[in-house]
Amino acid sequence: MSARLHGVMVALALIGCATSAACGPAASDGVHDSPPPSADGRAGVPAVGANPAGGDAGAPEAAAVPTTSTGKRGFPEAGPWTSFYGPVAAADVARIASAFRIINLDADPNAQNVTKEQLETLRGSGKNRVISYLNLGACETYRDYYATAPAGFESCMSSGALTTVYSTEYPDEQWANLSNVAYRKLMVEHVAQQLWDQGIDGFFLDNMEVVEHGADAAQGPCDDSCAQGGLDLVWELRQRFPDALIVMQNATSEVTRNGMTHGVPYPIVLDGISHEEVYTDGADATSRDEMLAWKALGLKVNGRPFWLAAEDYVGACAAESKPDALAIEARANADGLSSYVTDASGSQTAPCFW
Repeated sequence: MSARLHGVMVALALIGCATSAACGPAASDGVHDSPPPSADGRAGVPAVGANPAGGDAGAPEAAAVPTTSTGKRGFPEAGPWTSFYGPVAAADVARIASAFRIINLDADPNAQNVTKEQLETLRGSGKNRVISYLNLGACETYRDYYATAPAGFESCMSSGALTTVYSTEYPDEQWANLSNVAYRKLMVEHVAQQLWDQGIDGFFLDNMEVVEHGADAAQGPCDDSCAQGGLDLVWELRQRFPDALIVMQNATSEVTRNGMTHGVPYPIVLDGISHEEVYTDGADATSRDEMLAWKALGLKVNGRPFWLAAEDYVGACAAESKPDALAIEARANADGLSSYVTDASGSQTAPCFW
């Protein structure tokens, strides 16, 4: 075992303990609470970079990562799970809640995809976990905070963080330089807070692969400062929302697997990872290798297995696609990953019920 891997395991053992008398009593899974009040009395709103354990802001000590004494971190069940970003159809709420134990959707209140009442139903009296899409690595032009600055914050544009257009396929997004403090403040204290206030259980972080791009990338250049800023951004998210489930999509290379933030191994701020196109026809083989490397870490959060998920695509949520979907699911499960198969990366407007 390498020294760095040993550091991951030791730190995780310190803060990711199983629920016990030593860690404190577990909270009821059926109750959604806000993070504990900060020093100024506001619920769950320590300033970005603050150290909840005391001392200087951003002090590099393991105690700065909140413990899991409430028992809320970690996924009780690995699946079935689903991911979709369109409006939640009223007729499907009960079916979704029954079919899936982990539900990833877009809870942005301005998008009006889901109501607070629907979110509570989807949580299934505590048996399910509902997390929301949160694009950290890029900013979409259709978000209300893209060009308009919320009170007390910069917008994506005015922060100066935005770099290049995401791609010709997705021209309505721009990559961000994650070393930009104003952008990180916007993402953590405004965007994530709005999502949390909806009543979700955590966040599904998208486009974090920007930290892997390098300084010379044609799209989304990200130098060492930017890459470290990305890891620190997720650390800041953990400080503000100590009980939240945090899942990172993609970005599973050694940049994150071996990364450090504020003196602690980066993996310990997460509850799980998901990767797209691990088993899809034509998928990059490195995605499976990277997921298996994370699996080999043997991580646990609050005594629960670190969530390892794969999201693959078969073109349509239709009967003729079911054999391919089931074959992909079998391959993922054989590798120990929780599989969800859907139509296409740029679609995902509704869940697929296989």
